[in-house]
Amino acid sequence: MNRHVIRNSVFIACFTTAMGLAIGVAPSVHAEFPDRQTVTDAYVYLLGRAIAIRQEQTDLKEPGIDYNVIKYNPAGSADFVNPNLDVAYLEAWIAVDDKTPVLLEVPEVKGRYYTAQILDEWGEVITNLNERNYPTHPFGKFAFVAPGSTANVPADAVRIELHSRKAKLLGRVELKTDPAGAMALQKQFKLAPLGRPVIQPAAQMASFGNKELIGVELFDNVEAVLASALDVSPIAAQMQAKVRDIGRQAKDAGQRQALDQLIKEEVVPQFLKYAVTQSGVFQNNWLATLGTGNYGADYWRRSSANLVGLWANANDEVIYFVATRDADGQPLNGANDYVLEFSAANRPDAVVNAYWSVILVDVPDYRVVKNPLNRFNFNSDSGLKREADGSLKILFAAKPNAAVPESNWLPSAPGRGFSLTLRTYVPKDLVKRGEWFPPAIKRLK
Repeated sequence: MNRHVIRNSVFIACFTTAMGLAIGVAPSVHAEFPDRQTVTDAYVYLLGRAIAIRQEQTDLKEPGIDYNVIKYNPAGSADFVNPNLDVAYLEAWIAVDDKTPVLLEVPEVKGRYYTAQILDEWGEVITNLNERNYPTHPFGKFAFVAPGSTANVPADAVRIELHSRKAKLLGRVELKTDPAGAMALQKQFKLAPLGRPVIQPAAQMASFGNKELIGVELFDNVEAVLASALDVSPIAAQMQAKVRDIGRQAKDAGQRQALDQLIKEEVVPQFLKYAVTQSGVFQNNWLATLGTGNYGADYWRRSSANLVGLWANANDEVIYFVATRDADGQPLNGANDYVLEFSAANRPDAVVNAYWSVILVDVPDYRVVKNPLNRFNFNSDSGLKREADGSLKILFAAKPNAAVPESNWLPSAPGRGFSLTLRTYVPKDLVKRGEWFPPAIKRLK
């Protein structure tokens, strides 16, 4: 299993679960836990860290994967969940110690989008290495060091202090119309420790899935989990005090079962509903991932982002829009024909400084729909045909429809549900302010 199976596109599964919950029903009262809110807060807070730990455990099980080793994902490969077919992708776990930095070399990239996204172990973006954030050093050497480290780094390297002794690297190079060139640049990203760092293994955490989240077992290794990574949230101290309180309760055999019942019957459903209906901004039946990457005191939003799309980037780099329903609120289904129509002034190319893309994946597998055209997504370089008035129509259907140019048709699977993700890279300010949304998806009658 690769990382994408866990971290991407759980949105629909969670959405289905959350929408099946009773709304407006008063929660049951658990006499053993009069402070239900403390349990809820502690669970949601710690879950975000647990999801990152689970991913670390999963990643390190892959053959050939180790700390400080880059994995170069195949460019354009569609053989995983909700793929990003617009970029050559690379990833790594960075691990340092007090005396040992790790050096990343970023190649010079011209005329296409790129970034090296660095995140901490709670899912907070530390920085994005690119020409926008480092205009005087857009490429070259970057040295990652442990918090407070006085280790020497090369004189020609930018020194970057991590939040803890590990970090996640996600690199992206836009394919444009030259995938081979992007792949060549991808391989020029190099990562190496300047010595032999002492690396602690991932913290112990019980396994769990996204459809059935972890229960009371989340609190079985509290001290080790909290000690494994610094949380930069301004309310980390008080939240971790709550976590420790519930951790002590979870050790009591008389309370453990009731605590597990409370978590599974009330806390998890409440969180899932929040994650898919309130963690972003809804408009036109699209969910926008506004406010991701850096969360401040909003640990509910952070844990939600980790669940539905771990390693979310900051909004300066990208904002995602996800749709599973049409303009009438009905689930998208390949049995129907749909059109997404942008007015001339509202086209996605007008609201990005880099590029945009849209991809269709079926549900419940969240994979691209195989078709004779091998057409799975559109982006800024797809050469889509515009209408005479400058507007843009995109068709989502099992077969072409005369209402939309065939070049603008993304095939769906007959009779199967599907989801759309529209990505806006380096979005303009009106997108970041929540003033731009894709139009509602209309079913063609």
